[in-house]
Amino acid sequence: MLGAFCLMLPFATTRPISLTDALFTSTSAVTVTGLAVIDTQFALTFWGQLIVMILIQLGGLGLMTFAVLVFAALGMSMGVAQSTYLREDLKQTSYESLSRLTATILRIVLLAEVAGAMLLCLTFVPKFGFTLGVWHAIFHSVSAFNNAGFSTFSPGLVDFATDPIINVVLPALWITGGIGYLVTSEIARRKFWTAYSLHTRLMLVGTAVLIVLGVGLTAVLEWNNPKTLGQFDSALARMTVAWFQGTVPRTAGFNTVAIGDLNDSTSLLYMALMIIGAGPTSTAGGLKVTTIMVLFLATMAFFRRRTHVWAFGRSVGLEEVLKVMAVISLSAVLMFTAIFVLTMTHNGHFLDISFEVASAFGTTGLSRGYTGELSDFGRIVIMIVMFLGRVGPLTLGVFLATSIPSRVRYPQGQLHLG
Repeated sequence: MLGAFCLMLPFATTRPISLTDALFTSTSAVTVTGLAVIDTQFALTFWGQLIVMILIQLGGLGLMTFAVLVFAALGMSMGVAQSTYLREDLKQTSYESLSRLTATILRIVLLAEVAGAMLLCLTFVPKFGFTLGVWHAIFHSVSAFNNAGFSTFSPGLVDFATDPIINVVLPALWITGGIGYLVTSEIARRKFWTAYSLHTRLMLVGTAVLIVLGVGLTAVLEWNNPKTLGQFDSALARMTVAWFQGTVPRTAGFNTVAIGDLNDSTSLLYMALMIIGAGPTSTAGGLKVTTIMVLFLATMAFFRRRTHVWAFGRSVGLEEVLKVMAVISLSAVLMFTAIFVLTMTHNGHFLDISFEVASAFGTTGLSRGYTGELSDFGRIVIMIVMFLGRVGPLTLGVFLATSIPSRVRYPQGQLHLG
């Protein structure tokens, strides 16, 4: 709401915008999604773009983490309640490592975004001049690391489709931001692989598999599409674009080709990747990679007639498996409801609407061009999906649930499934 108020100030825009325009843009920025109903390049002034960038940074850091940084800057200590909230937000089991982890997060954010901006200047400064080039570099570095997908260019990064710096620096930023602060911190502090926790191992393996699938299938499905990869003459250029677009859907939302020109099969692939998302305690949304990995492990355990789930010499508790079931169930209900409501109230193509909802839930920001077709009611639906996709469906479920201790245990009944 504060972001929307700031965006409606006269100096933030080049023309007056409506309240729903401002609310949608603010929600999209804070949830690091990237869906836009106004042109970031032409509708927003420098100050408007700065407001969006600040909202992206706040949303990417997480409000609890940002609050701790403010406490530290003011020399104030956190109380027990604040420490408990932060511990839950960062998925920690003890209070001792909170300050250290928060400091590590700040170092990671500053190092990644400053390094990314400096490298992006090599592309933007020669093309746009020093001042404007530096601003484009800073904005895209912050947007990429926080997996937001906002760009200061109307067509996205289409004009930089084969630029080597863009295709190396931006994916490095959103992959680093997407694997999560815990994983990044552990990689920096511990011996490679053998000392990694189960969470880090599952995240690295799952991320690698999804990147290979995303890039490989993008190349296969779009290789001869004259509107996407087929417009480039060389195989190297096509693979470069496939690499960029194949790593984008789970997290970032940038584009070097028009998303609306993708084949339906590729759009369906991207919907699946957007729904999966990236890592917990990261700058991305979605179901999360570890959720899908635990689901896969539990499924394999069932088919192998095992009564426990394990990976890399560590077992996965029943509580984690139940959490996975709850997250997937709530997410499916949320997305199905949103798609049903939008198809009932809008006349758009079913694939376009479904793609929009998947993008909002995964806080990705890719769109087949349908965002501008949403009515005010449709925008509210997408805003709710973006908000819940960033907060997490499990958080919503825990908030709504009432804990009642069970005093009765019933005999096991026979049930036929599948």
